[in-house]
Amino acid sequence: MELKRERVREHLLGVIDGRRPGDAIPSERTLCATLGVSRPTLRAAVDELVATGLLVREHGRGMFVAPEKITQELVAEPRAAGAPRSRGDWTSTVLQLRTVRAGARIGRRLAISPAAELVHVTRLRHVDGAPIALEHLHVPADLVPGLTAADMEGGFYAHLRERRGIRTAHAVQSIESTVLSEEEAALLEVPVLSPALLFDRTTSDTNGRPVEYVRSLYRGDRYRIVSRLALGEDTTGDPAADAAADAARGGAWWGTVE
Repeated sequence: MELKRERVREHLLGVIDGRRPGDAIPSERTLCATLGVSRPTLRAAVDELVATGLLVREHGRGMFVAPEKITQELVAEPRAAGAPRSRGDWTSTVLQLRTVRAGARIGRRLAISPAAELVHVTRLRHVDGAPIALEHLHVPADLVPGLTAADMEGGFYAHLRERRGIRTAHAVQSIESTVLSEEEAALLEVPVLSPALLFDRTTSDTNGRPVEYVRSLYRGDRYRIVSRLALGEDTTGDPAADAAADAARGGAWWGTVE
């Protein structure tokens, strides 16, 4: 059964590669006859491709090639705000902006007292009008007095630079997989427990002062990360030593930064 499913999956991937986003693929009956497999076998492979964002099912209409995923390339650059933006028209909608106490956990991230005030902004990111990410930004309140929702609807780093005189210099970011809660899924217009990428980032300015802590959820069916690796011939074979040498040369890996 597993071999048949893999054969079906490879066939479907070939069908997808030969079509454009939004194009219909053959019906289940046609595919079963072509491949000589049962409907449960076919549906298992289709379910996998739907879950990974390659196919879309529309009730009563059939199956279609899904929209292209938003691709973010990780590049080795000694600058935080210089990573290439992924394709598409990015916009933001602020869902909430409030001033709260930092608390112990976020206070540690931003190197401020748990009792200090910070601005907590929740915003929904769109690409070409479709929701792609839910972001929770935390910024020390004394850095952005009078911050408004309108200020957050464009690039936040540009706002810090142009309006606040704060220049971001570096960030530490982790990426891991997760699933979406009911509320998160509703905002991102996907089923509950859909896969997502969780970005956790702390950004500092040129003086080493933390200026932002962000947790972002990106739709797993519409977003992917691509790494471009420079593999020189002067490696030692020791990953730790090679990483230290890369750091000494000023290389760093960056992801989504706006």
